[in-house]
Formats: sequence, C-alpha cells, structure tokens
Amino acid sequence: MAAPQFGAPVIAPAADLPDWALRSVNLADPRLGAQAIFASDEFFAPLSRMLDPAPAVFIPGKYDDHGKWMDGWETRRKRTTGHDWSIIKLGRKGAISGFDVDTSHFTGNYAPAIAIEGTDATSDDPAVLEHAAWTPLLEAISLQGNSHHLLKAIGSGAFSHLRIHIYPDGGVARLRVYGQPVGSFDDPGATYDLAALENGGRVVACNDAHYGSPSNILLPGRGVNMGDGWETRRRREPGNDWCIIELGAAGIIERIEVDTAHFRGNYPDRCSVQAARVEGGTDQSVITQAMFWPLLMNEQKLEMHAIQSFTEGLAELGPVTHVRFNIIPDGGVSRLRLWGKVSP
Repeated sequence: MAAPQFGAPVIAPAADLPDWALRSVNLADPRLGAQAIFASDEFFAPLSRMLDPAPAVFIPGKYDDHGKWMDGWETRRKRTTGHDWSIIKLGRKGAISGFDVDTSHFTGNYAPAIAIEGTDATSDDPAVLEHAAWTPLLEAISLQGNSHHLLKAIGSGAFSHLRIHIYPDGGVARLRVYGQPVGSFDDPGATYDLAALENGGRVVACNDAHYGSPSNILLPGRGVNMGDGWETRRRREPGNDWCIIELGAAGIIERIEVDTAHFRGNYPDRCSVQAARVEGGTDQSVITQAMFWPLLMNEQKLEMHAIQSFTEGLAELGPVTHVRFNIIPDGGVSRLRLWGKVSP
C-alpha cells in the first residue's frame, strides 16, 4: 500500500487486515463501553480521542489553547526520565488477538515505541489498577509516523483493562484492540442477541456500504442518526442488497428485530433472512454458500423509523452460526437484533 500523503485520511482497508483481525471485534470501541481511565499526560490531546471509532482526521490550521489540534492521544515533550502511559477499560472483557496502533497524521510528534499490558479487574480506580497483576500482551516495538501497525498479541487469558506505554512521549491517533468477548453466554437457558457486537457477532461481508457500514447494525442501543446505520446506494438494477453476519455463538433464533430508526424516505421496502450452520471455509467461501442458504424468515414488509419484531413463521432450522440479511431492494437499516438461545 502506497504511503499516504500527510493530511489525507489514513484508513486500514479490510483487505489489508490479517485474518485474526477480520474475525475479531474491536474491544476498545467506546460504543461497546470502552473508556479512557487514566493518562500520565494528555497535554496536547486527550486519551479518549484515541478510542474514537471513526478514522483519524487532520484539520489544517486548527489550534487550541495548547497548540495544534490533533486527533488522537498526544503528550507533551518529556524533559525528564521515564515515559508516558495510560490505562483504558475495554468495552467487554475478552481474549485479545492483536492490535492496530495507528499514528495517522502524527509525523514529527508520533510515539517512537509502544508496549501494551492487560489485566482482569473489577475496579476502574487507577490507584487500585496500579497494583494489579499485569500481563504483557505486546512487547515494546518501534513505531513509524502516519502509519497503521497491525501487531499480533502475545500471552493468553481474558482482560478487562489495558495499560499502554509510549516511549518516551508523543502521539497515537487510534488504538484498535481486536479480540473476542468472553462470558457473553454464561446462562444456557437465557435469550441473547446472538448477533450483537458485544456478544462477539461480526459482519462477514456485504454487497454495498455506500453511506454506512453494516457493522453499525450490530451496535448497542438505537442509532443516533442515519449515519449510525447501514445504508446502501440507490439500486438501479435488478436484485437486492445484503450483508452476512456470523453470530457470537451457534444458536436457535426465536425473534428478529429490524430497526429503521431515522430512515424515512430511504428505508428498505422489505427484508428477509437466510441462515445456516457453517463449519470450515473462509469468509470468501461463505459469500458463495450464502446464496443457497434456506430462508429463516420470508420477505416481510418494513416501515419507516420503527422497530419491527418478527416471531411468527420463523423456519425451524436448528442451531445456526451465520445469517444473510437481505434488504429489498435497497435502503437503510439502523439495527438488527437476532434473539435466541445458545445451542451447541
């Protein structure tokens, strides 16, 4: 991938992500509850910006009281011994596969090196966390400016908090923490949203995401606006738009909720859901297989700006691991909930 020009948006395309990232959830997403807990210094830019789910931006000529406004976490120039560090709380406790340490737009002010540790704690108090047992997840490694660094984690276990060390100071635009939530399905008799991001659900593929990512439909809560959903371009040819979702665990789906919040003149006319239990293969092979999956829910009429719940007439397909959500012919959906029970 060619080196981006300073000031231009820098995005890690899905095609550039390793398999361990593609098959994971960003546990450091504040929309899942991730929080900035503590930073030794955030003079130029607050730690919370590093967790922003949107790509980092550069705004020429924008300054604040401390200097150039930067979209990330940035500490002042250290004039003493030691290094800067911070603590973040993950949105869900999880097993961590790796990281995207993104220094987009930080050129002469990026952190030269980084190391990351993890712990499992019930307290968010920095004084308590300081004495927690920390496990190395990323040994100190050199960074480059204005770049994505896709780094596989070391160690094992489930972690609720991370401690990030930057050596000696500087800035990090974004930190993505790829992993799988644990403890999502502790009660085998309970009903869960099997597709929710916080439960390990993920979007495998879609045919179009012109106005909004399909991953948005798996987020908690209702969408805050049209941009907080999945919206496709206006279809000018036969067919319909679709996305494929891998559930957080195999289960039997008992209720389907489709929320078209904020979509009024551009919601889909109808929707349907196909489903199957998939074992083996790749994300690419699933796209082909999905065309022939049986219908879990036949076409249903949708309404604008409404939560629509479907329980009647769902096919008895047994435990499934993947669904193909069809919107007909095109349009926008805010959230999709697939409620059911985990079943091996």
